[in-house]
Amino acid sequence: MSPARLAALLLACLIPCLSAADTLRVASFNAELQRDGPGLLLRDIGRGDDPQIAAVTEVIARAAPDILALQGIDWDYDGLTLNALAEVLQAAGADYPHRFAARPNTGMTTGLDLDGDGRLGEPEDAQGFGSFTGQGGLAVLSRYPILTEEVQDFSGLLWRDLPDALLPVRPDGTPFPSAEAQAALRLSTTAHWAVPIALPDGGRLVLLTFHATPPVFDGPEDRNGRRNHDEIRFWQLYLDGAFGPAPTQRFVIAGDANLDPFDSDGQQEAIRALLADPRLQDPMPRSAGAAMAADQGHAGPDAADTVDWDGPGRLRVDYVLPSADWTVAASGMVWPAPGAEGHEAALTASRHRLVWVDLRFD
Repeated sequence: MSPARLAALLLACLIPCLSAADTLRVASFNAELQRDGPGLLLRDIGRGDDPQIAAVTEVIARAAPDILALQGIDWDYDGLTLNALAEVLQAAGADYPHRFAARPNTGMTTGLDLDGDGRLGEPEDAQGFGSFTGQGGLAVLSRYPILTEEVQDFSGLLWRDLPDALLPVRPDGTPFPSAEAQAALRLSTTAHWAVPIALPDGGRLVLLTFHATPPVFDGPEDRNGRRNHDEIRFWQLYLDGAFGPAPTQRFVIAGDANLDPFDSDGQQEAIRALLADPRLQDPMPRSAGAAMAADQGHAGPDAADTVDWDGPGRLRVDYVLPSADWTVAASGMVWPAPGAEGHEAALTASRHRLVWVDLRFD
């Protein structure tokens, strides 16, 4: 027997078997676990008495996704924080033996003035907003093997190298804040990853995950609004083949776009274009908790809102968008109605809600 055949058989033995009628649950959750300094999240997980961490654990265990795109977790070089969280999740019945996290752009120093305020070394001057390297990074947790050596990490892509990039300019048409800054600034606030995962039926799913900058906290140059627009548009360009081979089937975009298609600030045409792309489908997960919240007079459907912020209110900014070839069996989010089991945990865990989609193996 060839080594390749033997490896395939061993992998099949390690992956839990599913029948053709079974489904795969893919979720995205901005848990907002980031802390104010390096190592603090690891400390809080280790203490075992943090109410937010307990609530995040309950939310994830309640949803029980097979594959989870997680935002808002501090990154460290040795993966100690992610491993510690995985141990807590395992104790709660949510076992993710396969995990991936790479260094994000958040907190990565540049030595440049990226926001044009004349000062250096501020969180706004990092490649992605952050007080330290890895603050509020990304992670992928999976029940099934992650093909780590085949991961595509586009986090180093310069914003100016994106086709038709909407780079900010000053009123006189010169680059904002400077040509030097634009020559160094990356597109990804946090990261853009394409993560292949081996599935029980012998195929694979490619998880396309990211966490875009909020389209606010800037000035008339709209640098964050423009960057948010292009971080979202990246995925359509990627699927077009602009950055090398891209999957044509069995992929899922899952992440925090920080943009609602109808309401609040931002260049909404970016998320509308993504949602309307014929290569994707939008199950539009809904929840009883969002549906029963007070009417805001927003244009978008209240039941589909995924975040509850002070000021902007409830918006839809978190997405799980399967490729068009998948059969969607169900979708939803962890936002129970007031008084229902799990409602308080959802509110304590994060301002964001975990959204999920069940995909059928046909």
